[in-house]
Amino acid sequence: MQKAVILLFLQKAEIVAENTRRKIRSVSCTYPFPSVIRLNTYKRVPYKGIMLSRKNIIRRDGHRCQYCGRTGTQLTVDHIIPRARGGSDSWENLVTACLSCNNKKGNRTPERAGFTLLSVPRRPSHVSFIRHSVARVDELWKPYLFMR
Repeated sequence: MQKAVILLFLQKAEIVAENTRRKIRSVSCTYPFPSVIRLNTYKRVPYKGIMLSRKNIIRRDGHRCQYCGRTGTQLTVDHIIPRARGGSDSWENLVTACLSCNNKKGNRTPERAGFTLLSVPRRPSHVSFIRHSVARVDELWKPYLFMR
């Protein structure tokens, strides 16, 4: 929000949709609270993917063990194909697991350990991360995020 206000005051952006329930106040003025802004000139920003980290893997998997489905327990990150067997540190090879499932699986593949994954691990998109990280998505954002 702070970056949006700076761009608005520098006249580098304009408000497309404002949050009518909130206002930005100074000592002598009141300004609309931006919800969606549009840049006046497009500046190409290099694409930065979502960083592969323990926190982001757990967030992608919805804080749920991908083997038993439990939530609310201590979670770890598990390699589907263990690193000792040539598995890599990638979005497609890392899943969230509870301690007991991770210990039972050990240094084996899920098939050899008798486990099945609840969902296929994929690289997340920015929209899915917004959906999971924000408790409630503002209705004004949905047309711009391709959400229903």
